[in-house]
Amino acid sequence: MDGDPKIQLLVLALDLLGTFVFALSGAVAGVRHRLDVFGVMVLSFVAATTGGILRDLLIGAVPPASISDWRYLAASQAAAVVTLLFLPALQRLHSPVQIFDAAGLALFAVAGAQKALAFDLSPLMAALLGMLTGIGGGLARDVFLARIPHVLRAEIYAIAALAGAGVVAVGSVLGLPSTPVALVGAGLCFCLRLFAIRRGWQLPGASDPDDGGSPAR
Repeated sequence: MDGDPKIQLLVLALDLLGTFVFALSGAVAGVRHRLDVFGVMVLSFVAATTGGILRDLLIGAVPPASISDWRYLAASQAAAVVTLLFLPALQRLHSPVQIFDAAGLALFAVAGAQKALAFDLSPLMAALLGMLTGIGGGLARDVFLARIPHVLRAEIYAIAALAGAGVVAVGSVLGLPSTPVALVGAGLCFCLRLFAIRRGWQLPGASDPDDGGSPAR
């Protein structure tokens, strides 16, 4: 990726941190579903890298960083090892999967938007690609565990990612410094997701005509 070295370093740092955090969510979910050690490691990698791979393929950054840079694999497997060794400590957190998932969502959303902007996408498309980067890992994790993805049924999820990525896009239009803007965007996404979990904020459900017009569940 050409361009400002500071932007490149920021995207890499957000990507690797997001990879580690999303991998934690995948590993904890894998343990809860009683996968074996290899299954936990696979799920960690899938949850941590799917969003970034989709992003890189769409913007033409091939091969995707997640499979060409050893640090992504190392980060995801380090998270799996941490989970396997320190699961009791992680479980003391309230809903650890949701917390790690919210943090990964926030980091990937802003990193995805930053990288899209670095590849000269429009701010609008950068925000949408940031959202896709954020939701990709959680969606893949849930599909591997044979459950309906959070993004399709949970409290505010994709909207939170879009809000965080949107901050990055707007900051770019206004010419604001990238690092503070990325931190604000990640903070906004993380807080929206946590408030949605705690307070049960949800988008209106789709109505099913065959069920008396009540929202489908």
